Amino acid sequence: MGTRAKEPIRIDLDQFKLHIKIEPTRELTLHFNSPSRRFYLSVMAFVVTEMQRLGRITSIPLEEHLDLLAFLNETVGGSAGSSEKEHLLPRIYRKWKDALPDLEDARLFKVLGREKGYDGGMGRTYRLTEEEKDRWANLFEYKGSGEHVRLRFSIDKLGARLNDVVIAYGEDPDLVNEDAWGRFIADLKGKAEDKAKPEPSYPVFLKEPEAPVSQWRKRRIPLPRRWGWPALAAVIGLAVGVAALAVWKFYLYSPQAEVASVEKMAFPLPDKPSIAVLPLTNMSADPEQEFFCDGLTEEIITALSKIPKLFVIASNSTFTYKGNPVKVQQVSEELGVQYVVQGSVRRAEDRVRITAQLIDALTGHHIWAEKYDRDVKDIFAVQDEITKKITTALQIELTEGEQARVYARGTDNLEAYLKLMEANWLFGQSTKDGVSKARQLLEEAIALDPDYAAAYSKLGSTHGLSIVIGLSKNPRESLKRAIELQRKAIELDDSLAIAHAGLGFWLLYARQYDKAIAEGKRAFELEPHSADVINGYAAILTFMGRPEEAIPLFKDALRLNPKPPSLYLRFFGIAFRDSGRYEEAIAQAKRATEQEPNDLVAWVVLAASYSLAGHEEEARAAAKEILRINPKFSVARYQKEASPQKDRTVAKRYCDALRKAGLPD
Repeated sequence: MGTRAKEPIRIDLDQFKLHIKIEPTRELTLHFNSPSRRFYLSVMAFVVTEMQRLGRITSIPLEEHLDLLAFLNETVGGSAGSSEKEHLLPRIYRKWKDALPDLEDARLFKVLGREKGYDGGMGRTYRLTEEEKDRWANLFEYKGSGEHVRLRFSIDKLGARLNDVVIAYGEDPDLVNEDAWGRFIADLKGKAEDKAKPEPSYPVFLKEPEAPVSQWRKRRIPLPRRWGWPALAAVIGLAVGVAALAVWKFYLYSPQAEVASVEKMAFPLPDKPSIAVLPLTNMSADPEQEFFCDGLTEEIITALSKIPKLFVIASNSTFTYKGNPVKVQQVSEELGVQYVVQGSVRRAEDRVRITAQLIDALTGHHIWAEKYDRDVKDIFAVQDEITKKITTALQIELTEGEQARVYARGTDNLEAYLKLMEANWLFGQSTKDGVSKARQLLEEAIALDPDYAAAYSKLGSTHGLSIVIGLSKNPRESLKRAIELQRKAIELDDSLAIAHAGLGFWLLYARQYDKAIAEGKRAFELEPHSADVINGYAAILTFMGRPEEAIPLFKDALRLNPKPPSLYLRFFGIAFRDSGRYEEAIAQAKRATEQEPNDLVAWVVLAASYSLAGHEEEARAAAKEILRINPKFSVARYQKEASPQKDRTVAKRYCDALRKAGLPD
């Protein structure tokens, strides 16, 4: 009990109980005591796990996790309620909205230690204080509805933080939170696979043997003397054969895996080896090691992306599978690739164990697998070795120049490297809070390694983005810093393509258009197979007044990154908008706002596109979202500071559309 006292909220996936301190002196224990009820506790645990993974209390979109939720419904929930996928999310939405917040009637759980009674002729309900009922109900927030719902378990309403919530599973007291959730899912998968195995078939005897088996075993059947040795040899040979077959099946044979179908792929297979590297699973007890695992995955993807003879899916897309039980076949078909890399990382103090395997999804065969036990300080060497093993397995030979680019090392400082990885994730949210936190981490990374070019480049981008989202107090100074920092990154590493792309982009805002397009071209020449570089170059072309040239490049970037961050989608929307294809612009901007509801630029693109397309009501609704995010938004200021179009008549046209939507000048 001493441990639990420090945990305001504990989700026990063994007992399917939720222990929660509604008030400092009062704890409730809720028992989810049937399959359908257990399913909803597992949904709550899933939402908490996702929030912990993201590092903030936020709403979690269910639509992109439908396969996992359907799996939970089939296993934990016993397919209770509607087991069809298309009905599952609306059912979860209704229960989250109406049933789970109801502590008094408690339709989805039993409140242990509290008795039910009659109150004023109504049915039996739990006798709880109004404050207890209200504080519990306030936990269940949501956005959207039906299939497009986003759930938020608002523990902050109780004054709790993410690290105050503990998810427990199994006997190991150190197995908590994301590790516990991972083990919980793995055990469910194991049980489901065992259940799916066919029962062994036995011959059916129409007539029972006359003598019992025990008597049959005692009988000796004498062989004729002249048959003795040949028969014995035959028996021995048969036994050896059976034993050899058993050894082969146990150690060497693996049943045929479920293979991917080229016909079912969302995209045509490229004309060169195509690969997706899934996030390496954190097997450590410490959830803080997530960024270590994610960083290792990112570096492998980055290295492979520099190889011209490979088609490599960007990390934004592969990371959408993080924490979810997915099959190689599913990943292959959804991303349109032949090969998939899987693996895990376990870090303990100064040691790290990494496992990795390369799988051909079209055959189900393991092409390569390896395990590494190393010192943490050797992690960068392991990254290079994994990259080399993959290229060798795929029979790809690199020139000396290609090897130099692929194995170029940005930093040897592990802590600086991890700070950059976390900053990249925060920057991708395009929110004021995310950009501010990313900037702080990047400054810390540079303090640890003053020669870390990639950290300077990303830091420059935070200063530039602060202008666009209204975070900067001095836009002119922010733009100056953005350009200076990109140039510093190039000075340290002229081969850093993303720094050239970043410099080109922010030179647009300085109205230095010739220099901007030159830097964009340089970035594209350095890494023509990087989704981020292609996206950046396409954005530069768009603002240079060449959206028709940019649109095919955006499509290439999205093929490499089929599940992209919102900034890809909003830039693509701008290209459609500036070329007069307003409905297509609306589609891309809507995807961006659904993915990141606080992406100010995406809402600006959407409001202008609606207005230009004549959808006035929708344009006004989008304008309200802009003012929700930034109540001080000014069209005139946006046109001056955050509209880098070379053709100023284009900027004026869409800014007039924003005014028409109801935004203040």
